[in-house]
Amino acid sequence: MLLGIMGAMPEEMNKIISAISNKEIIERGSRIYYKGILSGQEVVAVFSRWGKVAAATTATHLILEFKVDRIVFTGVAGGISPDLNIGDIVIGQHLYQHDMDARPLMRRFEIPLTGKTSYEIPRQNIDTMAQAVHNFLKNNKEFRKLLAEQNILHPKLVIGDIASGDLFISSQAMKDAMLRHLPSVVCAEMEGAAVAQVCDDYEVPLTVIRVISDNANEEAHTSAIGFVNQHAGEYSFSILDQYIQIISST
Repeated sequence: MLLGIMGAMPEEMNKIISAISNKEIIERGSRIYYKGILSGQEVVAVFSRWGKVAAATTATHLILEFKVDRIVFTGVAGGISPDLNIGDIVIGQHLYQHDMDARPLMRRFEIPLTGKTSYEIPRQNIDTMAQAVHNFLKNNKEFRKLLAEQNILHPKLVIGDIASGDLFISSQAMKDAMLRHLPSVVCAEMEGAAVAQVCDDYEVPLTVIRVISDNANEEAHTSAIGFVNQHAGEYSFSILDQYIQIISST
């Protein structure tokens, strides 16, 4: 089984990439793909770049050239739900493209020619990743201590809907608009639903996991940059390490 691992920023992927052994480096379409062994699992890891088009292009390449059997998209997101705090972890359940609007030709958010307004992640995929997150929160005591020193005291796991779009949500007004139109959404990012569309087309299993880096408000840019630089890589690597242990044993 070959696992594809994607992240939209180098800070989210550098620790994963550096931990890959027997590394083969392949450059395609302005992307660098790292194929090798991570925690005993054969993987291809890649920094996809920001946004829906970049992510969709990268996912397509993972599927068609590298022939990955499943994909995990990891990285950060802005919290939309008031119940989420910085450092919390979200596993995507339904993935919406919040900037898709072809009305009056079709419903708002409907992906043309699909009849779908969202892509649903199978429960089995969610449950496997949820177990990995629980193991991470339980076992990585040193990282939890570091988080506590920065007042991230009780990071929790939420399974919920994610909105993707080529917008950085950075004001309360944008958050409020998101919740009016997509009240089930708990966080927002720029890639997941586009990758979900590609994976659905090719029938490749997908899991999207996000860590809340900011509250998607007027301070979002400052909070997100600080969180990404300090913590995104450790979250991504440690959760993926636990995830690989689980899928390798089944």
